[in-house]
Amino acid sequence: MRMRRMKNLVPRMEKCADYRVEDPKSLKGNWRSLKPNAQALWVEVGCGKGKFTAETAEANPNVLLIAVERCREAMVVAMEKAQSMGLKNVFYIDMDVENIEEIFAGQEIDRLFINFPDPWPRKKNAKRRLTHRGFLNKYCRVVRTGGEFQFKTDNAPLFEFSVEEF
Repeated sequence: MRMRRMKNLVPRMEKCADYRVEDPKSLKGNWRSLKPNAQALWVEVGCGKGKFTAETAEANPNVLLIAVERCREAMVVAMEKAQSMGLKNVFYIDMDVENIEEIFAGQEIDRLFINFPDPWPRKKNAKRRLTHRGFLNKYCRVVRTGGEFQFKTDNAPLFEFSVEEF
């Protein structure tokens, strides 16, 4: 997903500050402190503009949902959506999922979502795909035993690649 630079990004981020986790490393192993009565911790990597994130958080008020997005312009749109819906169980992190093990402890996540990621179609970019075994190994370390992965794509070559990797 390509987004244009926003001239008003910083003020928009500040308006949604309650939804953004400034220092995610400080919560490693203690994410449930954000919603102590949460029944589960779900993480979406690459949340984009947050449609799925907001709908999932609204439909599952007893779940703590953490959305990871490296594009701040997309993330601010997602945070504004959550704020307009009055959601209290979703938080956002602006970082590359490459560093997921730095912010989540082993076996901490109950469910991980990967929805319509960038397919990185060129063979030389395969390691950038969110379903590459390098990423999958990291996810396996932070998702609890018996936890779930949910992957969606409409890109046939990415799907075939991902099936091989899984």
